[in-house]
Amino acid sequence: MFTARRWWLPSAVADELTEVLDPDTGRRSRPRRTARDWIVDFGCFFLAVGLWLGVAGTLHSDPHTPRLLVAVDLLLGALSCATVWVRRRWPLALAVVMLPVSFVASSAAGAQLVALFTLTVHRPFRYVAWIGGAMIALVPVFYWWRPDPEMSYTGAVVFSVLLTLLTIGWGMFVRAKRQLMLSLRDRARRAETEARLRAEQAQRLAREAIAREMHDVLAHRLSLLSVHAGALEFRPEAPREEIARAAGVIRESAHEALQDLREIIGVLRADGSDDAGRPQPTLAALEALVAECREAGMEVTLTDTVTDPAAVPASVGRTAYRIAQEALTNARKHAPGTRVTVTVAGAPGDGLDIRIRNSAPEREAPHVPGSGQGLIGLTERATLIGGTLEHGPTPDGGFEVRGRLPWG
Repeated sequence: MFTARRWWLPSAVADELTEVLDPDTGRRSRPRRTARDWIVDFGCFFLAVGLWLGVAGTLHSDPHTPRLLVAVDLLLGALSCATVWVRRRWPLALAVVMLPVSFVASSAAGAQLVALFTLTVHRPFRYVAWIGGAMIALVPVFYWWRPDPEMSYTGAVVFSVLLTLLTIGWGMFVRAKRQLMLSLRDRARRAETEARLRAEQAQRLAREAIAREMHDVLAHRLSLLSVHAGALEFRPEAPREEIARAAGVIRESAHEALQDLREIIGVLRADGSDDAGRPQPTLAALEALVAECREAGMEVTLTDTVTDPAAVPASVGRTAYRIAQEALTNARKHAPGTRVTVTVAGAPGDGLDIRIRNSAPEREAPHVPGSGQGLIGLTERATLIGGTLEHGPTPDGGFEVRGRLPWG
């Protein structure tokens, strides 16, 4: 993202933004100078050399300064100008070394200001406070020892202190700007990570919803297929009319299962919402569900005392339908031949109660792999809309599923 403009960024910031790692060690590699760094380093070097030349002219024209001191001053100042090229690697060490050097050599003032600026940009403020405080404290002593020939003592002290504070302030501004850039980078990355996590969570929830819908729909259809296929298998001598009726139910159940599966797959392929296709079942479809189970040979009794079925919210009615569908499917698989009662009652403000109960089976049914997953999904579905779902065996050996759903 920052590759195209990396040449115009400071090397430290560019490496933070692009996270350049050493391929051998896997650790962050030492920043390499960018084009901007070279331009800034040359500018700092020329600034230090320019101040060195200016001070050199003043020292040569000052008759009060010993020639040996002038030579030492200019030599230390020249060496200090060369240290500008290593200021990025050792900012703290260079700033510490420049304290005694600049006290002896006035021509090293430019290199000292560059070192102080670099320290302010690259290190925390506590180091800047110590080094900058020491520099300001040495200013009056320096001008008492070596007075400026062109300025008064007070003017020279005030000018040097202000220049030092200005350098520190400028460095702090640059450091704050860089930290702001890095914080914006971190914020953008966190936002991208959170968006990706939200997308993954939404995808997972959608898959879970589709899985629940497939289980609720297909388990019911396929259980009908299993019942009638089993009847044809164990009663091959049944009357022709009964065989034809069972075959018709099998064909119709297979057609319905394929249609439901096609709709669910269509939701996966669709770009928009999942509102297309046949409407979702509601509480009004409960009678058709019971009638379908009776046609499959189940003995089902439905007691519906809901005061206003049309006023039942769609989500509540759909959940009640799925609870009844799953309970009837389980009764057909685990307690074949038993009598099942479905009771639905409720009113606005009181909530909706649904209860499905089957009697004890005459014989133990074979174990079905994956049993119990549907009830777990229905419990979650009921919880999502603020309801509850309980299930368990009854004292007479049967099984009961009880759901309590909100109806405000």
